[in-house]
Amino acid sequence: MNYLSAENIAKSFGDQWLFKNINFGISRGDKVALIGTNGTGKTTFLNILTGKIPADEGEVSIRKDIRVGYLDQSPAFDESLSVIDVIFSSNNPVAQVVKRYEHAIETDNHDELAEVMEDMDKFNAWDFEYRTKEILGRLGIHHTENLFGTLSGGQRKRVAMAKVLLEDPDLLILDEPTNHLDLDTVEWLENYLNTSNTTLLVVTHDRYFLDTVCNQMLELDHGSAYPYKGNYSYFLEKKAEREEMEAAGIDKARNLMRKELDWIRRQPKARGTKAKYRVDAFEELKEKASQKKFDTQMELNVRTSRLGSKIIELENVSKGFGERQLIKNFEYTFRKGDRIGIVGQNGMGKSTLLNMITGELMPDKGQIVKGETVQFGYYKQSDLVFNENQRVIDIVKDVAEVVQLGTGETVTVGHLLQAFLFSPSKQYDFISKLSGGEKRRLQLLLILIKQPNFLILDEPTNDLDIASLNVLEEFLLNFPGCLVIVSHDRYFLDRLVQHIFVFEGEGRISDFPGNYTELREYQDEQEAEKKSSGTNANGGKSNTTHVIQPVKETAAPVATAPVAPATPKRKLSYKEQKEMEQLESDIAKMEEQKAVLVAKLHEGGSHAELAQWSKQIEELTESQADKEMRWLELSENA
Repeated sequence: MNYLSAENIAKSFGDQWLFKNINFGISRGDKVALIGTNGTGKTTFLNILTGKIPADEGEVSIRKDIRVGYLDQSPAFDESLSVIDVIFSSNNPVAQVVKRYEHAIETDNHDELAEVMEDMDKFNAWDFEYRTKEILGRLGIHHTENLFGTLSGGQRKRVAMAKVLLEDPDLLILDEPTNHLDLDTVEWLENYLNTSNTTLLVVTHDRYFLDTVCNQMLELDHGSAYPYKGNYSYFLEKKAEREEMEAAGIDKARNLMRKELDWIRRQPKARGTKAKYRVDAFEELKEKASQKKFDTQMELNVRTSRLGSKIIELENVSKGFGERQLIKNFEYTFRKGDRIGIVGQNGMGKSTLLNMITGELMPDKGQIVKGETVQFGYYKQSDLVFNENQRVIDIVKDVAEVVQLGTGETVTVGHLLQAFLFSPSKQYDFISKLSGGEKRRLQLLLILIKQPNFLILDEPTNDLDIASLNVLEEFLLNFPGCLVIVSHDRYFLDRLVQHIFVFEGEGRISDFPGNYTELREYQDEQEAEKKSSGTNANGGKSNTTHVIQPVKETAAPVATAPVAPATPKRKLSYKEQKEMEQLESDIAKMEEQKAVLVAKLHEGGSHAELAQWSKQIEELTESQADKEMRWLELSENA
């Protein structure tokens, strides 16, 4: 069943076409991702589909009985309304009953609660109420009587998401839904959309999300749309093939144009004496040959300042606001080459820790000692304030006219802007014409060209397109200084970090040796153990920093002399000796196999490959544990 159709859609701003002749359709059960670089018009396209703005050309048709829910990037509601009024602003009678029920609980109004309980039974609204509790809880919306106007940008986005999910539309359109969500909530949303029957159109740059949730891709690229039937990994493969074919076609057209140009020049000047069909064909060929071959995989290699041996030491650092303790007795000494990820639910103090490290906030207790050579580059969630009437290149030139690369060469800021995906024409655009993602990209570049040796990135992936993320990741992989990242982008964390600070609440911060996927696997193992034993697998926790010790791949255990054996030991038989030797060989081989797989995980790959490698490591670990147990049994008798 076709839900939505768009035919020959076009939109221009001034004399420049953003896109033209776009044809698109979405049917029941489709989960489509709209992707493209910043500035290609993804949000504009969604606004046209939902009727928020008109198209300059073409027509959008939505099936009459279809309910559409739209979450845009910057939700706007009456700021005088309470959160619960915003969430339940639809005319659905079941939603209105649940709204009254939630209000009675929030205000502890027993009379209203007794009255509304009857209506809850009458409308059979308990299932809806359970769904409401789950969605609000998962999105961290607890104080529903607060006014919408008092909320932060991230809180507003989560309230709007709760509203659109509870309306349970037939067609759900989401613009950057994972921005401002913590990692646990992103994974919940991913699972929610995977298990629901909702038809989905989404704009997101979360590559794991694209691979897991979406079964179709629609790419906006230089004014045209390219559909792909498959997930993100399939799209990457087919996009590479398409670009290769287009590049070959442009090269062929250029070669042919040279011959045709020579023929045009050799003919009499009077156009009527030339073969008209050949002249027309030449004009078409000229248009194709003049197309540019775009390469978004460019190297960003900015020189960094020298970093001394003493970097930053945090000694028994504590910080709280009012009665709430965010950080308690945290200790850590930064070393050269540290690549640290920070994860935890919103409001647990991640940004507070970053602000204390940079000296913008003082701890309540303890001290932070900074080395003399440390130069911070701090990318914050809040936008930089730009002069909207200034041009892109002028803003960068205010910082530096030329930039020294890691190779020792110097380049102009124009070349550097191009390496960061600002085309020569885009460099002379006014800031007011940039998209949100382009402003974010410019903000990052301004930080990097100051040659910091200690980079702190607080949610750097918000609003950045995938091409920009690839450029940034390649730069950070080769960054020689210290790197601290707060991000909800799991792929980004898996590629770049070597250990993770886990904010657990009540001031506790744990240090996990590994990337995000390894942390989740460890947490799942701990949860499984907790359920099987019926006790808390972590036991009592202190308030000081501690290191999570995951199950490590262990080498063959060393036999030790038994202490006070209860019974005399016998000698191993020839068969048992051979078995013991074989076990040692098998255990060593398993170590090598796991080392190869772990290296592959760190290098990165598609979601399917990462899942497969993780499963193989788990199977090898289980098999190795069995063999080690048998080796121990034999060694006791050796």
